[in-house]
Amino acid sequence: MTPEDRFPGPEHPDSGPRHQPDLDVLPYGTYYEPEPAPGYAGTPYDAETYSGYGGARYLEQHWPADGQTQGHTVHASEHAPAHATAFSPQDHPGYEPTLPDRPSPALQLPDQPSDRLPGRDDPPTIELGPPLPDPAAPSYPYPAPGPGEPPGPLYVVGDVHGYLDELLTELRHQGLVDADGHWAAGRSRIWFLGDFTDRGPDGIGVIDLVMQLAAEAAAAGGYCRALMGNHELLFLGAAKYGDEPVQSTAGTASFLAAWRLNGGQQHDLDRLQAHHISWLSRLPAIAIEDGHLLLHSDTTAYLEYGESIPDVNDAVHGLLADEGVDEWWDCFRRFTKRFAFRGDAGPMAVHELLDTYGGTRIVHGHSPIPYLTGAVHADDGTPPHIPGPYVYADDLAVAMDGGVTMEGRLLIARLPVN
Repeated sequence: MTPEDRFPGPEHPDSGPRHQPDLDVLPYGTYYEPEPAPGYAGTPYDAETYSGYGGARYLEQHWPADGQTQGHTVHASEHAPAHATAFSPQDHPGYEPTLPDRPSPALQLPDQPSDRLPGRDDPPTIELGPPLPDPAAPSYPYPAPGPGEPPGPLYVVGDVHGYLDELLTELRHQGLVDADGHWAAGRSRIWFLGDFTDRGPDGIGVIDLVMQLAAEAAAAGGYCRALMGNHELLFLGAAKYGDEPVQSTAGTASFLAAWRLNGGQQHDLDRLQAHHISWLSRLPAIAIEDGHLLLHSDTTAYLEYGESIPDVNDAVHGLLADEGVDEWWDCFRRFTKRFAFRGDAGPMAVHELLDTYGGTRIVHGHSPIPYLTGAVHADDGTPPHIPGPYVYADDLAVAMDGGVTMEGRLLIARLPVN
């Protein structure tokens, strides 16, 4: 495991059903760096990236680079909030996190009876966000596509993790929003690959922006949609279950403890509202666009939830609506697995997903490119250089998590990536 996603319980070194190579066996791949957008003035990646408590940069400084945890303790730094607690992985099994006295969050997920879930004949994507209710809001008089007119260009956005300013900068760089952060992309299509919150300073601000862009894009004849990442499952679980224990084979933990351990920011939880919960809980887990199979996690665990895209999305939505804390925890654990597409067995794992769900190439987030390639921070502390998306597994997989939490880069790319 990388130091990004950690939670009490046994480690799962394999992301898929096959044996995975050791983490020092690097995949063969290449970076893709598109030409700079014309007229763009500025280099957002030269600026120092925010990295608060729970960020991968902090964790890396206090966690062995090879991911081994035995006998090592993560210590809180001067950046840690007062409620953060130290975590000692060597305490497993039976680790019981000690949390401060704090009322459990009162927010609950809305009831979603299974008969309200999308049926097998429904499209595997969900329209995000209601229309803008303010009649004074700006209008977007782009013409709707005519009969037989091809759709607009397709973009994907990697893991944001609360870095709202970096997201807005890159969206402007790509010409997708204007100077005020409103949709400026006409009939373009955008897919966010999940993980909006945790580690960065403004996860709720990121969610609000994506919901806003979804409404504005629809008015312009385009669309903005998003996938559910493992941090959405973790964030919603922390809001719904709080300190309620979950059973694992290595002891008892809770969603709230795991969320804090993985960079959860209390101000995001404090600002979480019912409409955020409703929107997040209905995000699809998997989608396909123009032959690109879009996933959050580089894992084959999706196969355990169905043999078609609608089946997987229905299964996840049904689990969030009807199942208990242990089933929810198990889903979070499965979608936290990673590295299934690395090494010699990687192309086989990709083909297993493509043969089941369709498409000719997988595009995913979740695993930061510096960990996929081994290009983590140098000894002198120099941040990793991430020129663009990383294409690997015999050109069958495109990684989009540029490692913004470890002073890398927040990636947005137009598909196809060649």
